[in-house]
Amino acid sequence: MKIDTALPLPYAITGLGTLIGRVLPIDEWAAAAKIPARAGGVMSGELVERILGIQGKSWDPWTFADLGRIAGTARDALLSADLEPRDVDTLIVVTCSPYEIMLDQDAFRLARDLELPDSVVPVQIGAGCAGLARAAALAARLAARHALVVTYNAPSRITGDLEGGVNPVYLHNDAHPLGRSLWASAGIFSDGAAALVLSRQEDRPGLVLYSRDSQAFGAQPGFTDPLIHHFGGGSSRPFGTPDAAELACYGMNGPAVKRYYTEGMMLNHAALEAALPGYVDRVRRIYTHQASPALVRTFAALAGLPEGKAPTNAVRFGNLVSASTAKMLHDDVYAGEVGAGDLVCVSVVGSGPERGAYVLPVEVGKVVEPAAA
Repeated sequence: MKIDTALPLPYAITGLGTLIGRVLPIDEWAAAAKIPARAGGVMSGELVERILGIQGKSWDPWTFADLGRIAGTARDALLSADLEPRDVDTLIVVTCSPYEIMLDQDAFRLARDLELPDSVVPVQIGAGCAGLARAAALAARLAARHALVVTYNAPSRITGDLEGGVNPVYLHNDAHPLGRSLWASAGIFSDGAAALVLSRQEDRPGLVLYSRDSQAFGAQPGFTDPLIHHFGGGSSRPFGTPDAAELACYGMNGPAVKRYYTEGMMLNHAALEAALPGYVDRVRRIYTHQASPALVRTFAALAGLPEGKAPTNAVRFGNLVSASTAKMLHDDVYAGEVGAGDLVCVSVVGSGPERGAYVLPVEVGKVVEPAAA
């Protein structure tokens, strides 16, 4: 499917649950992280904020120590939708930092802990910032009555340490091709989890757009850079072989991220306008992926989005990866800024690369308070 071809998405968002960890001011995080500065010494919080644009981050390896609180977030979403586990017929789990990397055991464990019927097929998607767009594109092709989508990432467990600092391989790494900038992954990515219930609604369907951009990137040749480079830990470089641990780091290709975000989000914008003319005025909110505050502001300006139409949370929390847009939606629903019957739009790009957008009505039955550590 080309990105300019919309698929009907015959669902409404009927349940929401979100979780963030303890939010550290960037000064506190930087003091614990001790990022080496090029001029000598370590980076101050002021310098980290100047480079990354964030003033705080959700950084909590204890709250995100296992799937327990994440399962609780899924239960909140079911409560919000006034559903029981037996009502769920589709489970989609989205994460790029699974607790167990083999055989989709995170999805199996969540299905077991949530007491979902054994007939529910656990679908686990290994995706980053655009994971919810891929999940929505998958849901569009399914005949689900109630799909439970659970997304989470815990960078503090991987790029950090239990003392509140940063994993040494993200500070001193000569093996990874992006070794000098690995600290930025620890700095920008933050802990977050979210769950959404999508309930079938045929009479007022939404829409979804999705593209990998590998064959073509708009009118340009295909985009080949994966954005996040993570070379170690798999069959090609298994742990125990030289430099496998150093290569198993999340390395951001900064220039590629900047280009793909800006141009990809504008392609999403054009495709949404073609699929739903005047969509900016027809939706209550546009939730964009929060890659970094500067990129978010640039897209909003280029797209000419009205003030307040596209909220942001990257400055407060950092990049919550796939949970970032769901967190903004949940906060708006809880605050009464988005109500029953409102249309909302989510537009995201992420590693892969991949990008997509979806428009859905909100019909949340019970508003559960967003959770935090």
